[in-house]
Order: sequence, then C-alpha cells, then structure tokens
Amino acid sequence: MFLTISTTGNPERPATDLGFLLHKHPERAQTFSTSHGTAHVLYPEASAERCTAALLLEVDPVALVRRGKGKGRGGAPDSALAQYVNDRPYAASSLLAVALAKVFKTALHGECKAMPERAAAPLPLRVEVPALPARGGAELVRALFGPLGWTTVDAEPVPLDREFPAWGDSRYVRLVLEGELRLADALNHLYVLLPVLDDAKHYWVAPDEVDKLLRAGDGWLAGHPERKLITARYLSRRWGLAREATERLELVRLAEAEGLDVEDVDNAVDETTDTEERPVPLAEQRREAILGALTAAGASRVLDLGCGQGQLVQALLKDPRFTEIVGVDVSARALGIAARRLRLDRMGERQAARVKLTQGSLAYTDKRLAGYDAAVLSEVIEHLDLPRLPALEFAVFGSARPGTVVVTTPNVEYNVRWETLPAGHVRHGDHRFEWTRKEFRDWAAGIAGQYGYEVAFAPVGPDDPEVGPPTQMAVFRRTDSRDAGHSGSGTGTGTGTGTGTDHRTDHLTPDTTDHLTPDTTDHRTDHPTHDTADHATDHRSDGSSKEAAA
Repeated sequence: MFLTISTTGNPERPATDLGFLLHKHPERAQTFSTSHGTAHVLYPEASAERCTAALLLEVDPVALVRRGKGKGRGGAPDSALAQYVNDRPYAASSLLAVALAKVFKTALHGECKAMPERAAAPLPLRVEVPALPARGGAELVRALFGPLGWTTVDAEPVPLDREFPAWGDSRYVRLVLEGELRLADALNHLYVLLPVLDDAKHYWVAPDEVDKLLRAGDGWLAGHPERKLITARYLSRRWGLAREATERLELVRLAEAEGLDVEDVDNAVDETTDTEERPVPLAEQRREAILGALTAAGASRVLDLGCGQGQLVQALLKDPRFTEIVGVDVSARALGIAARRLRLDRMGERQAARVKLTQGSLAYTDKRLAGYDAAVLSEVIEHLDLPRLPALEFAVFGSARPGTVVVTTPNVEYNVRWETLPAGHVRHGDHRFEWTRKEFRDWAAGIAGQYGYEVAFAPVGPDDPEVGPPTQMAVFRRTDSRDAGHSGSGTGTGTGTGTGTDHRTDHLTPDTTDHLTPDTTDHRTDHPTHDTADHATDHRSDGSSKEAAA
C-alpha cells in the first residue's frame, strides 16, 4: 500500500523543507519494521520547487493471517476465504495508519526543532492515496475530508475492471487531497480517517484507543459534522468506548464554544480527590494471580525460582500466611537489588527469619530446595534455550518436588495486540521462545504425567476471546507419594557453585548441589534489554526473569 505527500516552494522557502518536517532526509531511502511488514520512506522528487515524500508499506501476508483478529482480512468482517485472497497488501487501511504514526511520529505531533515556524505554518499540500477502501463510497470520503480545510477532495471510484465497465465500480477510490494545512493536521486526518473509511482495524481496540483518537482529533474532531460516525468506526463499534469518546468530545466542543479550558467546564470533581480507576499493570496482575494460587494451595513455605529483583518475594512477605520464603536466582546483581528492595540489612529479626536469598542456577538440582510446599517459576522458562529446558524440569519437578508449582509464561498469540511489536518479534530480547496456548498446555501435560502431578490452567490479564490472555499460568499439584530427590528419568553427576551478594544470601557448595551434566549449564550473562512491548522486564543468565511493575 502506498501514499504520497507533496508540497511546492521557491528558492527562499524550498519545498525540500518537507524533509525537515518529516524528519526523513530526501537523499536517503529509509526502512522501518512494523507489526505486519516493512515500511519504506523515499522521495520520488526533491527540488526547491516541488518535493514529494512517499510511504510504501510492504505487508507480510503470512504474519497478517497468523497475527490477525481471525476475521479474514486482518480484522475486516470478510469470509474465511479472505485469509488467502485479500486486499490488505494493497489498499490503505489501519495497517498504513499505524505505519504512518510510527514512521512520522514527530511530524504527527507537529514538532520540528530545526524549523519550528515551518511546522506551525500551513503548507500547500497534495496527498495521494491510489487505493483507499471506502465503505460509504466517494460521498462519504468528501463528507469526512471536506470540513477539514481541504480545498480539493477528489475521490475517484476505481472500476472493478476497466475492460468491463458494465460491471460497475469497486468499493475503492483513488483519493487526492489538496489544500493549505499544517503538515501535522494533514497527517492526523489520515491517521484517523483511513481506518474509518475502511471500517476495520487489524488490531484489538483497547481502552487506550480513546486517548489516541482524542489526541489525533485535537482541534477538528469535536466540531466535525460526522463525529459520531468517525468515533464509532475508529473504535470498531465498541459502544462503551465510543460513548466515553463522545462524552469527552462534547466537553471539548462546549469548552471551545465558551472560550474556556476543558478543565474549567468539567469541574464537578475535586482536583484533590483522585477517583479515576487506573488500569492495573500486567506485572501486578501476574503477582496477584500467583498469590491467589499459592493461597488456594494452602502453601506456607514457598520457593521463588528466578526471583530476579525480588518483587514477588516482597509481595509474599506482606502476607503472614507465608512463613518461609526463599528467592533463588543466578544473577548476583539481581540478588543485590532484591536485598536492597527488601531492606534486608534493616529488617527486624522475626521478619528476616522468614526470608532467604540464594544464588544458584536452575539447571542444577539442589537438595536444600526439597520439601517446600510450593515453587514459583514466573516468566522464567522462556529465557532458556529449549534443549536446556529438561534440566530445569528435572531440577524442579523431579528433584525438589514441591507440593505445588506455579508457572507463568507469555502467550505468543496475544502479541498481535501489542500494536508497536514488530511482526515475528518476541516481547523481550532474551526470550528464546514464546508459546501458544496449545504448546504451553501440551508441555505442561507432559511434565505432569512424567513427574506425578496434575495441572490446571488459568488466564492472567484480559482474556481476549480470540487470542487469549497476555500471560498464561499453569498450577501443578503433586499427586503421587514419591519423595523429593526422586531421580525420575534423569541422572546427574558433578557439582555447581555460586557466590552470594550480602550477609543474608546463602552460597551453593559442592556438597549441597547435584550437577545434572556439564553441558546443561546456562552461561548467559546478566544484561537488561529494552522491551518492545509496553512493559519492562528484567532477566538473568539462567533464564530467570521478572517483569518489573509498570
């Protein structure tokens, strides 16, 4: 799919200033990764008299089918056949709108440090979109763009087949817009109205879409005669969200009519009283789900395997039902941060007796970890290479054998809902894999059968009806009477060692640790990386990890 933005100029105010405003150099072709393909920015022409910037989006059709909402054309309500024959790689839609927002993010906000006066001033602009789905026809295109200051809104219907004019026109138009507008306003018009005309979105419409709509519609949407239609279509007819957007836009309209700020109109709430219900971060929802599973199991002595920076250990300490808590991690740095978080050096004697931090690799068995009521592996397994996963399985389920084991891991199917996560990417740079719900259930069922456990599953976070929750959780309960340290199907020789980070951290010693095999050790080093989804994650070298509370 393709669009161009052109402007004209003169030697005093050259048209190539467009490159400064878009923050894309006219002499270079640039490439950007998006959630469903690759976006290219290039300049077919660049002179002082005329400059044209082109945005070309190459859609990955395989990623589109795998990551789409399951309704044919990447979210549009077409038949199942449309998974294989569709217009998504060619027709402008929400895919192009998202690429536009990512590639021209600074220009969309009206920012340009090099030429702030040019960014704030209207430019003679011409926008062309060769293939635009228009559910409502050319008349709706003119009704949407006409009131926004465009002097020319040309929506030429595209025939189904030029060789057979009797077949009539398709639902696509060739769009040409001309007028003098700020570049930021033109980009925001396109960002909102492309998916509105297509009447479909390729990603799940979450509550934060209301904020996106109001930001992009600032200055023009509140007074638009088609405001109701724009709001309903942009929010995929999620009527609760559409109602919220309509109410907020009405406040904006009233404020503009009275020459007041929105806050002066919407003054029914005392500013000193915070009554807004804020969304709960996924990391916090995960900890609550784990605490609930441990409480339901009646556990009092708990292992946090891969404790990271100690967020779960800290939550466990707040509940007196958990009388002994052991945090295990391979990273000395992470344990040091956990110790500072818990303030171990200033903790009272009774409280300090409940908690212990131990350095150790989960690829090794450790006799000291046997006999506990429960163990937690929260966002850990995906940091191990798959060939090394059996070592962890045996160390936890075959050797330590706690009564209950709680495992959480990302649901890769949900990644399609992270709008900014590029296609084919995992949520964290250190993730060796991310499983679908079926893959996770098959793995858990195999572990339960092999080591004498039964397993139940629960969602963590919003349970999307099509792709499931962002995090999946399995709760294993031991069913047989085998003692901890049972060899299962594995054997081990050798030793493993580690060093602690403060006076309250235990040390692994050769006579307390059984070694599976030398090649099962995970030697990765501790190096936090940036999470491309909208949450932060810490990871350690044995595959242990914890997502930090957002």
